[in-house]
Amino acid sequence: MQTMNAAVYHEYGTDVLQLEEVPVPVPGDDEVLLKVKAVAINDWDWQMLQGIPFVNRMINGLKKPKKTILGLDVAGRIEAVGRKVTHFQPGDAVYGDISEFWGGFAEYVCVKATGLVAKPDCITFVEAAATPHAATLAVQGLIDVGRIGKGQKVLINGAGGGVGTFGVQIAKLFDTEVTGVDNAGKLDLMRSAGFDRVIDYRRQDFTATGKKYDLILDTKTNRPLSAYLRSLTPDGVYVTVGGNTGRILGQVLVGGSLYSLFNRKKLRLVVLQPNKSLQYVNDLFKSGKIKPVIDGPYPFPELPAQLQRFGRGEHQGKIVIEVGKRNQLLQLESVRI
Repeated sequence: MQTMNAAVYHEYGTDVLQLEEVPVPVPGDDEVLLKVKAVAINDWDWQMLQGIPFVNRMINGLKKPKKTILGLDVAGRIEAVGRKVTHFQPGDAVYGDISEFWGGFAEYVCVKATGLVAKPDCITFVEAAATPHAATLAVQGLIDVGRIGKGQKVLINGAGGGVGTFGVQIAKLFDTEVTGVDNAGKLDLMRSAGFDRVIDYRRQDFTATGKKYDLILDTKTNRPLSAYLRSLTPDGVYVTVGGNTGRILGQVLVGGSLYSLFNRKKLRLVVLQPNKSLQYVNDLFKSGKIKPVIDGPYPFPELPAQLQRFGRGEHQGKIVIEVGKRNQLLQLESVRI
């Protein structure tokens, strides 16, 4: 039996991830076996690790996780393909958000071919791993749902992570003025990423300054609905892509929907469509208009520690793990299975 290294958890908690040797998965007819070159850490990984909010336990097991290998942002080369897969071949460089399948915190992962797209030659595997989830949320939040317009005033809350650093670059394509909110340790990074103004949320509440924004993109959803509303212009749009689940469901999905029926201000929620926007993102990469902001890359054995660091909010941009080589590489024959 062929084995691989993986970061595995068998119970919910904050410090339960451990490196183990596990069997290499075998692709089904409509799947590919991906040799992972790099994987990024996301908020969803951190939440699934703890089994919070409760909906994640409903998805992945009430008492203990059914899927024990996390990781949804991956980049690598296809090692083998199932017999029904026609648009990929062994050796193809690919990347994608595999949140429908998980398993990226490992040397190999099996996913349906529809969960991956071709990696542009102009970006590295590390850059590619930093991209799918965050860039797609930024595109769908700002463009598809937020309907960003030329010359608007835009604010991004939780701006020092992956969504924020992609978001400012995308917003700037529309000649907007962009303000970013995060902790003091990330302000220099945010300035270098292109934000016009930066706010340390520990020293200033952006909803209490009296300044109005045409579009707010929120990755935290950590304030009352009334606070966001008073920060919007009369025709302003508030869009959340994540954060406090209770506030998202209660304030935005229910309260915001009702409010928007009778008012010009709009409150909206992004229901992520994984990888839907990646062709647009690829075009931006090729034209040199965007570039991921990367924290790392770090070697695979550091993955558990880096996930802990992510949970403390110490990351800047996207934490990326470079899976790299083992002393004894698997010798899998690159053939159609």
